[in-house]
Amino acid sequence: MENFAAPARPIVARMTQAAMAEPARAVAFQGAPGANSHVAATEAFPDGLPLPCFDFADAIDAVKDGRADCAIIPIENSLHGRVADIHFLLPESGLVITGEHFLPIRHALMGIGPRDGIRQAMSHPQALGQCRHWLKAHGIEPVSYPDTAGAAAKVAELADPTIAALAPPAAAALYGLDLLATDIADADHNTTRFVTLARGGKPP
Repeated sequence: MENFAAPARPIVARMTQAAMAEPARAVAFQGAPGANSHVAATEAFPDGLPLPCFDFADAIDAVKDGRADCAIIPIENSLHGRVADIHFLLPESGLVITGEHFLPIRHALMGIGPRDGIRQAMSHPQALGQCRHWLKAHGIEPVSYPDTAGAAAKVAELADPTIAALAPPAAAALYGLDLLATDIADADHNTTRFVTLARGGKPP
């Protein structure tokens, strides 16, 4: 939990405690609360208990160790291609794919503003790649971070008006940031495909 930026830790702690109490309902995802994977987890499993994990390996381990019933993991995006890390981890995970979920991606720029003073945008490399033309047009330098909502929490922690985050719009309210721009992906069809990973398959 210490890997998460300070503003995210109390939320992570509450969600982790709830998931630990009912592991059969827990759905592991990579990223801080408010990340696209969190959104996908709540859409795909409305009765589930999302369990935040700092990286993909942690999410997979949560399922393998029985702390979560399944994990929901992004594997490819319509704009930026495959999510490289998971293609290395999936074959050796010992888990099986039991479902998939398609999530339309809506990126927002958030910070403590103002927008014309933003010089850097932090986010997951996939998000930065999906908004690279927009960022370049506005003279904003992309800065890689492990996940989108985690970047929002880090921006809140830094409290630097020149540094913003690219994250789902709801992350702004979670971490006390201002929405500076919305729907800034380089194409409207921006969609990510997620797969559900579990210890065993379901009968057909």
